[in-house]
Amino acid sequence: MLIKSPRRWEIAENQVTSEDHWLDRRRLVKAIAAGPVLAAGWPAVAPAAPDVVELAREQAAGDPTGDLYPAALNPAFADAGREVTVEEENLTYNNFYEFGSFKQIWQRAADLPRRPWSVTIDGLVEETRTIDIDTLIRSFSLEERIYRHRCVEAWSMVVPWTGFTMRDLVDFARPLGSARYVVMQTFHDPDVAPGQAGSWYPWPYTEGVTIEEATNDLAFMVTGAYGQPMANQFGVPLRLHLPWKYGFKSVKSIVRVSFTEERPLTFWEEVASAEYGFWANVNPEVPHRRWSQAMERVLGTGETVPTEIYNGYGAEVASLYTGLEGEPLFM
Repeated sequence: MLIKSPRRWEIAENQVTSEDHWLDRRRLVKAIAAGPVLAAGWPAVAPAAPDVVELAREQAAGDPTGDLYPAALNPAFADAGREVTVEEENLTYNNFYEFGSFKQIWQRAADLPRRPWSVTIDGLVEETRTIDIDTLIRSFSLEERIYRHRCVEAWSMVVPWTGFTMRDLVDFARPLGSARYVVMQTFHDPDVAPGQAGSWYPWPYTEGVTIEEATNDLAFMVTGAYGQPMANQFGVPLRLHLPWKYGFKSVKSIVRVSFTEERPLTFWEEVASAEYGFWANVNPEVPHRRWSQAMERVLGTGETVPTEIYNGYGAEVASLYTGLEGEPLFM
């Protein structure tokens, strides 16, 4: 007889907090006016925007893949150990430097065209392809996962994401055996995204992970949130989420996925390599050069809690870094 041992985070689906309950517990949005390079410390209080949820609903209603939502909740990822962050607070507290360095960029991000959109897969692959985003999304079985999100700025949230595993995307891309890294880039259009008009940042936003990280069970390609297609500010129509790493590794609005043999120079490494490294694994023992990472502020509750190594996902990912003791793993 097959006996399945539940993973340490598993709970029954009927124990997950309902969206109605999340919305009943709306609080003031915590916000600061600068991002990773510009500010440290805890978020200040700012008034919530009452129409942001309505806008998210309108965006989702016009999405060509709307019929795929809500996707079934994967019971292996039904609980993140904390309450899911109220949707309105998540919608109004975002880093999306393409649209500016302040947190309330949801209004600017509303100008990002959701379609047409395509993703190019190239580099060390069997065949270079450019694929319409709706065709790409419909090539996979979507599921919902509830994940922690830990920002390098020392705040955190919990989000019910919808999408598919990055492993599935790697298999779809058919990389060559020589490929060691997956490199992702966001769109580049300064006419739409005013933050990209600044010459002091190395646009387009570029991020990368090893093949081993990309094919870990936790690595997730996100297409939706809160049971519907993503709102623009979350990184529509396709973003990455790596719950054991600081949030800046989870690149938004992806237009290119490349496979390479050499490790890429990523966006924040190029901006400030002494503060933001390639690995960016959450570690409370290694402070940022300008603030501690030992504690984090949980958005929506006002609670300050200890940060966990690998953001609490060490059992699943720690083995990826065996033998890399000489690397700056947790910058």
